[in-house]
Amino acid sequence: MTNNYPEKTCSIERLVTIPEDVEKVINGEKTATRRNGVYAYPGEIMVLNGNEFKIDKLYSQTLGELTDEDAKTEGYSTVEEYKQAMLAIHEKMPWFPTMSVWVHEYSPVQK
Repeated sequence: MTNNYPEKTCSIERLVTIPEDVEKVINGEKTATRRNGVYAYPGEIMVLNGNEFKIDKLYSQTLGELTDEDAKTEGYSTVEEYKQAMLAIHEKMPWFPTMSVWVHEYSPVQK
């Protein structure tokens, strides 16, 4: 994996902010967050309600490449369920198969 990531567009504290999503991460139901920019680099630590999660991977993916398996990492059963949830949150967001997003994968820090 290359370290030629673009500059961050936001800080790691903004990666997971919706209370329901924070709970999903803490409960192990959500292990990835897709954003239109880079919020964290591999190795960084995200803290949610006192729980630490390490960013394991960062890579680009198009919305058209999303599978139901990918949707499960976001805490949803299917791509359609994930899509509807995203469009409900981001009212003006277009959903184009060619639109590229950054996938941030993370896991709990073992203490």
